Amino acid sequence: MFENLLSLTVWTPIVAGILVLATGGDQRAALARWIALAGALAGLAVSLPLYTGFDNLNGGMQFVEMKPWIDALNIHYHLGVDGISMLFIILNSFTTLMVVAAGWQVIEKRVAQYMAAFLIMSGLINGAFAALDAILFYVFFEGMLIPMYLIIGVWGGPRRVYASIKFFLYTLLGSLLMLVAFIYLYFQAGKTFDIMAFHDLKIALSTQILLFIAFFLSFAVKVPMWPVHTWLPDAHVEAPTGGSMVLAAITLKIGAYGFLRFALPILPDASRELAPFMVTLSLIAVVYIGLVALVQTDMKKLVAYSSISHMGFVTLGLFMFAGNNLNQWAVEGALVQMVSHGFVSAAMFFCIGVMYDRVHSRNIADYGGVANKMPIFAAFMMLFAMANSGLPATSGFVGEFMVIMGAVQVNFWFAFAAATTLIFGAAYTLWMYKRVIFGDVANDHVAEMKDVNKREFLILAILAITVLGMGLFPQAFVAKMHLTVNDLIAHVAQSKL
Repeated sequence: MFENLLSLTVWTPIVAGILVLATGGDQRAALARWIALAGALAGLAVSLPLYTGFDNLNGGMQFVEMKPWIDALNIHYHLGVDGISMLFIILNSFTTLMVVAAGWQVIEKRVAQYMAAFLIMSGLINGAFAALDAILFYVFFEGMLIPMYLIIGVWGGPRRVYASIKFFLYTLLGSLLMLVAFIYLYFQAGKTFDIMAFHDLKIALSTQILLFIAFFLSFAVKVPMWPVHTWLPDAHVEAPTGGSMVLAAITLKIGAYGFLRFALPILPDASRELAPFMVTLSLIAVVYIGLVALVQTDMKKLVAYSSISHMGFVTLGLFMFAGNNLNQWAVEGALVQMVSHGFVSAAMFFCIGVMYDRVHSRNIADYGGVANKMPIFAAFMMLFAMANSGLPATSGFVGEFMVIMGAVQVNFWFAFAAATTLIFGAAYTLWMYKRVIFGDVANDHVAEMKDVNKREFLILAILAITVLGMGLFPQAFVAKMHLTVNDLIAHVAQSKL
C-alpha cells in the first residue's frame, strides 16, 4: 500500500512545478495558479499517509526505498523516514500549500515561475529529509538553495540581489566542508555513502572533532546559530512573504535536522565533548538575539531575529548532555519547538505580509490602530503573537517548556538563562503588536485598510487551528518521535570511546 510513498512526496511537487512552468508567461497566470494549487494539495495528500501509516512502536526507518544510482561509487537512491524526519516532510508539504495560497493575488508578474520555484523547492526539501544516502542528501541539500536564491533575487525587495547572494554564499561555503566529511566517512565505512552505516563507525575522538567542525560549519549557518546568523535578517527583509514563510518554517529546520541525523549519531563523543560550546552559542542566541529583537523598527526584521532566538532553544535542547546521556525531555522539546516554530513563524510572516500588501511598509512607526479597521485580522494576529511569546495552550509553549524542564535536570543556570526568552519573547512581540494594532488610527494609509478577504481568512484560520491543535494536543506529535529519540539517546550513550 505504501510502496514508493516517499518518492511521491519528493517528485509530486517537482513534477507539478515543471507543469506550472510549462504554462508559459503571465497571459496564462490563472492556469498557473490553479495547477500550482493542485500540485501543492497533491503534495500534502501524498505526505499525510506517512503519519497515518507510521508505526509508533518502531523507532527505526520506515517506508524505505532503495535503488541503484551511481554503481561505480556505490551511491544509491535510498529513502526512509523515522519519527523525526516524517514530521518535517508533512510540515514542509503543509507550508508549501499555505505559500501557494498566500501568493495567489499578491504575485502579479512571473506568476508561473514564482509558484514553480516553491513547488520544486518543496520536493527537494522533502528529499533532504528522507535521504539515507549521504550524496543524495547533499544533492537535495544544495539543490534547494537554487529556488530560494531565485525567489529572493527576483521577487524580493529593493536590496534583493545583495540578500540573495549573501544567503547563497553563506549556505554554500559551509556545506562544502560537509562534502569533505562525507568522503572521509565513505572510505571509513567500506566505500559506502549509506548514512546508517556511518552510525556504526568507531572513530577516534580527535578525528570526530574535526568532522564535527565540518558538519557544524554547514548546519550552524543553516539554523542559523550565532555568530553565523547575519544572512537571515537580510534574507527575510528582502524576500517576498512566501519566501519568508518557507525560510522560517522549513529551511532553518534542515540545519537542526543535520545535527540530529549526522553530528549526534555519527560523532557522539565529539558531540559530548563540544556540548558546552554548543550550549554557550545557543544561550547567546536565546538571550542576546532576544535583546537585539527588542530594538528593531522593521516588523520582518523583528520576527527574523525572533526566529534566531527560538532556534537557539532548539540547538540548546539537542546538546543537553548529563554525563554520557542526552536529556530526553530536552531533545523531544527541541523537536516539538522546531515543528511549532514552523507554524508560528509562517503565521507571523503571513500577518506582516497581509499588512504590507495594504500599506506597503514594514516599519512599526507607519502603523497604529489597525484593530479599528481590521478587527478579524487583529484577533488572529493576537493569537500568533501570544504563541510567539510562549503562551500556554499554544504550540509555542510546549517545546520551550520541555527544553526548560530538561535543562533544569542538567544545570539550573542553563534553564534560568533559557527561560529569559519567555520574557524577551513576550516583550518584543507584544511591544510590536501594541504599537501596530492598538491605539487610534495613525494615518490615512491605516484608515484605508480593509479587513481580511476570504482567502486570507482561510489561511489564517488553518494556521490558527494548527497552533492551537499542537498546543492542546502535543502528544499527537511526541508519540511519533518518542521511540526514535529513545534509540538516538541509547546509541549516543553506548558509543563512548
